[in-house]
Amino acid sequence: MRVMTLARQVALHAPRTSAQEPVVFFNASARITGLSQNAAFSLLASWGLRLAGVPVQHFVCSRGMSHCVLGTNREDFYKPPPCRACIRQSRRIHYGADVHWFNYTPDPDLVEELKHLDIAELSNFEYSKIKGSLVTPGLTIPLGKLVVPSIRWALRRYTLQDNEPTRYLLREYILSAYNVAQEFSAFLDKVKPATAVIFNGMMYPEAVARWIAAARGLRVITYEVGFQRFSAFFTEGDATAYPITIPSGFELNTAQAERLDQYLERRFEGQFTMAGIRFWPEMRSLDQAFLEKSGQFRQIVPIFTNVIYDTSQTHANTLFSNMFDWLDALHTVICRQPETLFVIRAHPDEMRPGTAKQSRESVREWVAKTKVDRLPNVVFIDSQEYLSSYELIQRSKFILIYNSSIGLESTLLNTPVLCAGKARYTQYPIVFFPQDRAEYDATLHRFLNEEEIAVPQEFKENARRFLYCQLFRSSLSFEDYLKDGYRKGYVQLQAFSWQDLLPENSPTIQILLEGITGKDLSLAKRLRTEDDGEDQDTPFLLEDA
Repeated sequence: MRVMTLARQVALHAPRTSAQEPVVFFNASARITGLSQNAAFSLLASWGLRLAGVPVQHFVCSRGMSHCVLGTNREDFYKPPPCRACIRQSRRIHYGADVHWFNYTPDPDLVEELKHLDIAELSNFEYSKIKGSLVTPGLTIPLGKLVVPSIRWALRRYTLQDNEPTRYLLREYILSAYNVAQEFSAFLDKVKPATAVIFNGMMYPEAVARWIAAARGLRVITYEVGFQRFSAFFTEGDATAYPITIPSGFELNTAQAERLDQYLERRFEGQFTMAGIRFWPEMRSLDQAFLEKSGQFRQIVPIFTNVIYDTSQTHANTLFSNMFDWLDALHTVICRQPETLFVIRAHPDEMRPGTAKQSRESVREWVAKTKVDRLPNVVFIDSQEYLSSYELIQRSKFILIYNSSIGLESTLLNTPVLCAGKARYTQYPIVFFPQDRAEYDATLHRFLNEEEIAVPQEFKENARRFLYCQLFRSSLSFEDYLKDGYRKGYVQLQAFSWQDLLPENSPTIQILLEGITGKDLSLAKRLRTEDDGEDQDTPFLLEDA
């Protein structure tokens, strides 16, 4: 009800006489019904731009895909998505806006080409039949690669099973992705926008739209939830990779250092949320049994894992083909190091209780399959065992990670980190991150055998600077507009008026307006011009890093 009231007010008060090129908004993968944080960010940003006089065009699905990501039924891949409820919600939130609805029409030639392909062939499938004003006629679109991260996320697994139900779903995703490409290309021909604002750029509808926009030379901004409550991260880069830039010369002042320390104190107690979810309902200390067991070994080395289907894994796979490839390699090392206690820690979100996000290819299953937990020098901590990872880190010689954020925190706790996958912070010297597999193996061997490993002071300083920028400078706060919803991860609108979305009344909308319409708000230039006043930590729209 609140959404409809505000939608009507925005439609009534938004100027419609601007001659400037429009901004396109596209978000087909952040909600079906209700209002997720990412759906709310898109809606509020579009309202703010419209009230500032910027023409906004929404590209909205109206049964435009045979199977969408959120509408995929993991128990029955053939079950159609709940389009009616989704369209009803779209009509509600886009009331009074300029909307282009797109439908689904499968391409018969593509249907025929996909018919007999296996999972590997579908995953790498490319197609060159694209309509619209592309920069390069006949450009080949990598439909398979654009779709694979979505089916992994939808099915909660990395390894796709080569059976007919999975092949069916992958074919339908590819057919739907191609339809989105065709419809979005025709839409861009019609509205000729200046910029496209697209949710995360990783789920296949948005990934394809981003690819089409980039092929035409159109500026694209993607966004994701930030690391603070009700915050959003907007960037011209890959939002799921969080490309955060720290300018040379930036140092935390006293107030900023205290602010970061207060955050870390809460974090180390498990008091934090991500996208509205609190992973740690409690945090227990290491028990006596663990302490007695660990006392029998020369050293402790924890292994921190990730959720395998998470979109960050697409960026992470540099030294290893995937996280389980890394774990398989570590299994061999574990067997050769009987004097080292390895603690394998499953990510707390891997088997999130009470949700549909429980992984179907898990570290728990890998441990059971390899029987690694039966080795005398291994302790396995499952995802729902709320043991303090930070206490474990402080007792460890060093830690092994794939691309987990705990690597950043471990450096802050003065414990060395050997990283096996690209993380958002590995662009800076914060952890030990070898450049190839041979260097990784050599570094791991050295770390296991050296008596002591020092954490360079540069790592610790960079970790504090990076974490501060990630938390307090790189994201935009929507806390004035949102409150928790009745479902985890969903939100409701607070009581505010349409005037609160005017740029002059909202720093967040002002920054979005300037950033999306093309003004330069790069971090380096902001920091060169601002003083030490209270506005020093005003967020900004990031450039591609």
